[in-house]
Amino acid sequence: MTPEDIAELALSLPEVTEEEPYGPNRPVYKVGGSIFAMLAAATRSHPDQVTVKCEPPLALHLCEQHAAVRPWYQGRRWHWLTVRLDDDTVPDEDLTDMLHHAWDCVVADLPAATRDRLRTLRHE
Repeated sequence: MTPEDIAELALSLPEVTEEEPYGPNRPVYKVGGSIFAMLAAATRSHPDQVTVKCEPPLALHLCEQHAAVRPWYQGRRWHWLTVRLDDDTVPDEDLTDMLHHAWDCVVADLPAATRDRLRTLRHE
């Protein structure tokens, strides 16, 4: 999956906004004002990558399943995962599931009325 595919998928989820608070080529995707995914364009030191919010038990499982998935170096170790997009070791279906899970993690912490409305929109 390319960074463009990730962006398109993130923006297809209900009420997602895209911002670049960390500079150009580092978009973040938010729902309800909270970040659930961050893209980072390739540099000399790392390939294109996406960082997503994740529940710790699932994060551990995903790291065991995919060499391209690691805990985010700046976040609470098992609440954020970084996925290298430089190869096809992580199937598109798994990346899609990770992005949906990240969105769900943020929505779960929103006020009940907002949470219920967003979940309804996602499943329409």
